[in-house]
Amino acid sequence: MHIERLELDFHLAGCRSLKEKRRRVGRIRDKFGSRTNLAVCEADAQDTHQVSRWVIVAVGESGRVVEQTLADVERWLATSIDAVITRMERGVVS
Repeated sequence: MHIERLELDFHLAGCRSLKEKRRRVGRIRDKFGSRTNLAVCEADAQDTHQVSRWVIVAVGESGRVVEQTLADVERWLATSIDAVITRMERGVVS
């Protein structure tokens, strides 16, 4: 079994409320939260309007499967979230 995490920081320019923040980045949980091989959470800055940190953990039989899963997540995030990705970091979970 292979486990890898993807950490992302977002900047939400012009975001003025937590309600707006949830609308702009909440789609991450909607899109990936129900997939059986992914765990998704907003990991920091929950009470800050213009910043959000998310962690996505992928589990699979092989490193190749996990790599492909997280590559798909990265591609979707780059084109579908109304925020700028300011940091993206992957790591193997031991």
